[in-house]
This record gives sequence, C-alpha cells and structure tokens, in this order.
Amino acid sequence: MVGKQGRVTGKIGPGLVGEVMVAVRGGVEAFYAHPTVPDEEISAGSIVVIVEYFPPRTVYVARALV
Repeated sequence: MVGKQGRVTGKIGPGLVGEVMVAVRGGVEAFYAHPTVPDEEISAGSIVVIVEYFPPRTVYVARALV
C-alpha cells in the first residue's frame, strides 16, 4: 500500500477523517485517510500518495507531486 496513489473523495484535514479511493486487487477500494502533516487540509478530487498504512482500512497520505 505504501507508495500507491489515490484520489480523495472526502475532505482530509485536522479533526476530520477523510476518504481516499485506491486501486487494489483489480478494483478500487475506499480507505479512511488522515494527513501526514497535522494541520494540512486536502480537498476532494486531489491526488495523494500513501505514506503509512494501518490495516485494515486506515492510511496516512501526502499530496502527490504531479
């Protein structure tokens, strides 16, 4: 999971649990997402990279350099 890219479908930010859709196992699955930078906000539609993964459904993400 670490290093995979995903698309934010629910705003990520301080005090919020966002949502990211990630291509996995031939499909696309939703994961609960938190920012790696504590005060960062990432809006829906943004592309992010998974930095940490905590099974079964939690990821910490950073903005992808596009």
